[in-house]
Amino acid sequence: MKNFETLRNLFRSMVRNLLSLLLLLTALPVMAQMDASIKLSEVMTRNETSMIDEYGARNAWVEIANISHSTYNIRGMYLTTDRSVLDKKMSVPERVKRMSQIPNGDERTCLSGRQFIVFQLNSSPAKGTLHLCVPVDAEKPTWLALYNGNATQLIDSITIPVLKSDQSFARITNNGTSADWEIKSADRVTPGIQNQTVVSESKVEKFKREDPYGIGMAVMAMGIVFFCLALLWIVFTLFGMLMRHIDTAKKVVNQQPIKPITKTVEKTMEVGHRTGVILQEGLKTKGIDKEIYMAVIGMALKQYEDDVHDVESGVITIKHHETGWDDEYAQMTHFHEPVLPTTHQGQHIPTGPELK
Repeated sequence: MKNFETLRNLFRSMVRNLLSLLLLLTALPVMAQMDASIKLSEVMTRNETSMIDEYGARNAWVEIANISHSTYNIRGMYLTTDRSVLDKKMSVPERVKRMSQIPNGDERTCLSGRQFIVFQLNSSPAKGTLHLCVPVDAEKPTWLALYNGNATQLIDSITIPVLKSDQSFARITNNGTSADWEIKSADRVTPGIQNQTVVSESKVEKFKREDPYGIGMAVMAMGIVFFCLALLWIVFTLFGMLMRHIDTAKKVVNQQPIKPITKTVEKTMEVGHRTGVILQEGLKTKGIDKEIYMAVIGMALKQYEDDVHDVESGVITIKHHETGWDDEYAQMTHFHEPVLPTTHQGQHIPTGPELK
C-alpha cells in the first residue's frame, strides 16, 4: 500500500513539473514580445536648465517608453553604460555589479500602453525609486543599454553623441535603425511625453501671430474692394456694349425688310440645287454635255456613209476631211463679186444678161 501511495505522489509531482515547464515555455515568447515593446525614448546627458528633480538638482536623465497598447511592469530591469557587459562569457553576478536595477514597489514602473517614465542618472537609489546610479559622462559619447530582469537579455541600446547644454537625443520613429534618433534643441525637449508633438493652431490664430499689427489685413481688405470695383466696371462695360449691338441689330432689321432677304436665300438655294444637278450629270458624262455626244455620234455616222474611215473592224475613227460645209465664203457668195476663172479651161460662169 505504501509503495502505491509513493508512486502516486511521484506521478503527481512529475505532472506538476511538466505543466510548469510547458507554462514557462509558452510564456517565454510572450515575455520576449513584451520586452520588445519597452524602448529607450529620450536621453539628456548635460542638464543645466532643463528638468529638475524633487531635491532641486539637475541630473542627466533617460526616458523609457512602452510603445505597445498593453500594460507592462519594468521593475527589475537593468540600465547600464558599461560596455563590458556585452561579454557573453561574463557571469550574471559580475554583470549585475556593473548595472543599476529599477527597484520594485513603485506603481509608476507599471507602464500602461503608450506611457513614458523618466529616471534620474548620476544619482543614488536612496533618493527614490526613479533615481539610479548609472554613470554618465557628458564630455564623450555614451553607450546606454536596457537589460531584462535576468541581466543577460539586451532589450534596447543606443550610443548617445556629445550633446550641448540642455540638448536631448530622442527617438522619433521605431524602424530599428540609427535614423530613428535625432538631436533635439532645448526648446523641443519633451521628458515624460511623446517626442513627436503636433501643434494644433487655427487659421485665425496663425494670422494673428504672423500679422500682429493688422497691416496684412488692411492691405488684403483694400485689395478685395478694388478687385470688386474693377469687376463691376468690366461687367457693366460688357453689358453696355451688348445692349448697343442689340439696338443696332434692331435698326438694321427695321430698315431692311426680311422678305427680300428671304427671296435671295430661296434663289440662292435654287441655283445651288441646279448646280448640283448639273454637276451630277457632268460626273456621269465625264464633263461632256449630252448635245455634244449626239453631235459627235451624228458626224461619225455621216463620215462612215461617205467612206471616210479606217479599215479597223468595229472601230470608228474620225479622220480630218475638208468638206467645206462650214465655209462662210461659199455660203455667202451673193454678198461678194463673182469669181472669174484664172484659166480658159475653167467653167464659164454666166454674168449679166446671159443669166436670162
